[in-house]
Amino acid sequence: MAEQGSDKGLEENKEEDVQVKEEDVHVVNPFATRKWKIPKPKDAIIIAVSSRVLFDMRDERKVFNENGRHAYTKLMVENENKPLKPGAAFPFIHALANINLKLLELDPTEKRLFDVVLMSNNSAQCGISLINSVNHHKLTIERFCLTAGKSVIGYLTAYDTDLYLSANEDTVADAIDMGIAAATLYPNLDLEVVERAHELRIAFDGDAVLFSDESEQVAKAGGLEDFFKNEERKADQVLEMGPLKRFAVLLGEVKKKFSDKGMDEECPIRTYLVTARSAASSGIRALRTLRAWGLDIDEALFLAGAPKGPILERIKPHLFFDDQQRNIDSGLKHGVNSAYVPYGIARKHDRK
Repeated sequence: MAEQGSDKGLEENKEEDVQVKEEDVHVVNPFATRKWKIPKPKDAIIIAVSSRVLFDMRDERKVFNENGRHAYTKLMVENENKPLKPGAAFPFIHALANINLKLLELDPTEKRLFDVVLMSNNSAQCGISLINSVNHHKLTIERFCLTAGKSVIGYLTAYDTDLYLSANEDTVADAIDMGIAAATLYPNLDLEVVERAHELRIAFDGDAVLFSDESEQVAKAGGLEDFFKNEERKADQVLEMGPLKRFAVLLGEVKKKFSDKGMDEECPIRTYLVTARSAASSGIRALRTLRAWGLDIDEALFLAGAPKGPILERIKPHLFFDDQQRNIDSGLKHGVNSAYVPYGIARKHDRK
C-alpha cells in the first residue's frame, strides 16, 4: 500500500475543492484537507471503528434486518457513489485529525499519531461505498478490514488496537474480554452539523471503566453503607485497572508532549472523570489511584449519585464512557455521544 504524505510528515492538499449540491453535504472534516504520512501500526495509537458508528447506516441496517444480506449488499452497491451520512463517531474522528496536525506542528517527524482503522463485517462488495464515503468526507482512513460477516476480533488483536468502537455490544464485550479498550456507540444523534471542535473532550466514568468493578461489587452485594466502609478502609489501596485505563493513559502521554514544551494551554485534549462517587465519602481512593498511575485527569466531577446528563451537556464530550445503562441513557437524553462499556457486575444486572 502506498503511504500518504511526505517524509516531513505534512503536505498540503493542492486539490481544488469539489463543488457538491448542498443537500448532499452532511459534514466535511475541516482538518483533513492536510494529510500526514500514515504511521506504521507499531508506532501508532490504533483506533478501530465499525462502519455503523463511522457512518449513519440505520436505513441500510433496516434493509439488512428485514430482507437479508443479499438485499443489503445490492442496496450498498447500487448507491455506492452516494456518500453515507456521518455517524456517531464523526466528531471524535475529526478531533483525532486535529490532534495529529498539532503533534506534527510540535515535531514534523512525530510517528506516534492516531491511526483510524475501519473494522467492518461488510463484504468487499460494499467496500467501494465505504471508500467513496471516506473520501467524500475527506477522512484520513487508509486501513480497512472487511470480513464478510465474520468476527473482526482477530484483526483487532493483530493491530494491537488501543480503542474499538462498534454498534455491536457482543463484539465489544468480546474485545474487552481480550484486554482491548472498547465501547458500544449508539447511532441516535440526528445532528444537522457536527461541532467542529479544536479540542478533544473525553469523559470517563470511574468504577468499571477506568477502574475495576471491585467497589461496585461491594455496593451491589451489601449496599451503599458497605461500599462507603470499604472505600474508607481501603483509601490508601490503589484500585485495579478497568477496561478503559489503557486508552486514558495513552491520551495522557499525548497531553504530556504539549506540557513538556510548556504548551498546556494549546493542548488539544481535555479529560474528565465523571463519577457517581461522593467526594468526601469515597473520592480519596479514586484520586489516589489516578495519581499512582500518573494519570493527570483535567477535571474530576463527583456527583454523589446525581444524574450525569446535565453535567455532560455542559462538558459536551466527544465521547462519554460508562458501564451503567441508566447513565448512558441520561447522556443520550442530553445529546451526548455516550459509549456503553459492557463490563463487570453492572452488565450482569443491566442485561438480565
